[in-house]
Amino acid sequence: MTPPVDSVVVPPRGHRVRQTIEQLRARILGGEWPVGGRIPTEPQLVAALGVGRNTVREAVRALVHAGVLECRQGSGTYVVSTDELAPVVARRLTDDRMAEVIEVRRAFEVEAARLAALRRTPADLAALDGALAAREAAWRSGRVDDFVEADAALHTAVVAAAHNAMLAELYASVGVALRSTVAQAMGDALEPERYVDHGRLVEAIRAGDPTRAAIEAGAFLEAPSGA
Repeated sequence: MTPPVDSVVVPPRGHRVRQTIEQLRARILGGEWPVGGRIPTEPQLVAALGVGRNTVREAVRALVHAGVLECRQGSGTYVVSTDELAPVVARRLTDDRMAEVIEVRRAFEVEAARLAALRRTPADLAALDGALAAREAAWRSGRVDDFVEADAALHTAVVAAAHNAMLAELYASVGVALRSTVAQAMGDALEPERYVDHGRLVEAIRAGDPTRAAIEAGAFLEAPSGA
C-alpha cells in the first residue's frame, strides 16, 4: 500500500524531493527494484532521475525513515518493503497478538473469497489453479518455509481475484503477519494433522458461489493450522 507522499517525512524545501520520492516509489512498485534487491548507487540515481545529489539523498533518507528502504553499511541501499504500512505491522507483531492477526486475516480473506467468486476471470482461475498446485507440491516437499510461501501465494491470488485494489493493498501490508501465523502454526515440521485442503475454496470461486467461498475461507482460519 502506498499512502500519499504527505505521509512520508519530507524536508520543508521539498517539492523536488517529493517528486523524487514518487519516482523511486514507482520503480519499486513496478518491480524494477524488488524487495530484497539493491537500488542503484547515488550517482546512478542522480543520472537516471535528473536531479541533484542532495535531492536524491533526502528522498532516499525519507524512504528509509518510512521503512521502505534500508541502508547497509558498506553494501548499499536495499528495498525492504513496497509500502510504509508493512514495517509498522511487522513491528507490532508479537506472539501474544497472533489471535488479533487471525481476526484481521479473517476480515480480509472471507470478504476477498466472496468477491472473488463474483468477479473472477479466466486468468484469475488459471492463477488460482497454479497457486493451488504449487501449494500441494510444497506440502509434499516437507519444507516448512516453502509451504508457508506457497500458502501465502494462494491466499494472495484469491485476494487478487476479488479485483478490489484497496483490499489488495491492505492485504499486502499484512503479508509478514500472514506468513508468521502460518509458520508459527506449522512449527518445525509439516505434520499430516495440520494439513488443510484448499481445493474446495478454489472450486467455490470457480463455481461463482460467494456464500460457499466465504464459508470455506472462514473455515481455514478456524483450523489449528490457520492456513
